[in-house]
Amino acid sequence: MKTLRITGVPEHFNFPWKKVVAKQPFEKEGVRLEWNDESRGSGQMNKDLREDKCDIAIVLTESFLKDFEAGNPSKMIGFHVQSPLNWGIHISGGSSVTSLEEIKEHDFLISRIGSGSQLMSYVLAKREAWDPNQLNFKIVNNLPGALEEMTPEKPEMFLWEKYTTKPWVESKQMKRIGEVPSPWPCFAIIATNKALAEFGELIVNLRDIVYAESKSLQTSSSAIADIAKNYELNPNDVKEWFAQTSWATNPEISKSKLIDAMKIMKELGIITEELRLEDFLTSEHLLIVD
Repeated sequence: MKTLRITGVPEHFNFPWKKVVAKQPFEKEGVRLEWNDESRGSGQMNKDLREDKCDIAIVLTESFLKDFEAGNPSKMIGFHVQSPLNWGIHISGGSSVTSLEEIKEHDFLISRIGSGSQLMSYVLAKREAWDPNQLNFKIVNNLPGALEEMTPEKPEMFLWEKYTTKPWVESKQMKRIGEVPSPWPCFAIIATNKALAEFGELIVNLRDIVYAESKSLQTSSSAIADIAKNYELNPNDVKEWFAQTSWATNPEISKSKLIDAMKIMKELGIITEELRLEDFLTSEHLLIVD
């Protein structure tokens, strides 16, 4: 029995993957699916792809494109979430600061270098007209690390998905002083070149099974309750999140939208040049539209 290793953040976005993995659709073909939660985010997942510690990862789009440009031996086989990610801007709940306008020093807590929590700080800096060269970063690995590092005396900002952090905002361990949405589809499905060579069409079939599961969930009457239960979230919060979220349900990628996203990433310094689509996409398994 071969094992296909899949990794993603332990958040509600990946519920379709968890459901598919639980069904083990390829056991008769001698392939077992293994899901691993990675709380440290996309920077760590890119590292795992590089080091052959996983075969497929559900990575933030901007983080993968930056790491692909730096040599990540993997390809994007499709999007997982088409809608933007709404990042909350968080500081210590005990801080006297109550708004983004009061922030004087642009200090950020990030999961790791190259993670979405770092890259989105540049999106925020552009919006707020901050000097991107004056951003300071401290690595905290994950959400628990940020909670441990935050102090009332110094309002270091931590960007993280706002519904994931909401329990700590409500308990006043964290304070949300703003939001910043990603200006591109947020999550992409990434497979290593090695895994694509080894598993071939099975990886494409797996993606399409996940797409079918995502499509089913988007019209399911029990999805909100199931997600709330599995991720220990308030059902009302899940309902609000659900209304804002669009999982990908087919292997279609808009060429113009992806090029526009890369133009923004280049402007922000996330990538140095716009990448050729044929270099990082599995074009033969995708429908490229304008």
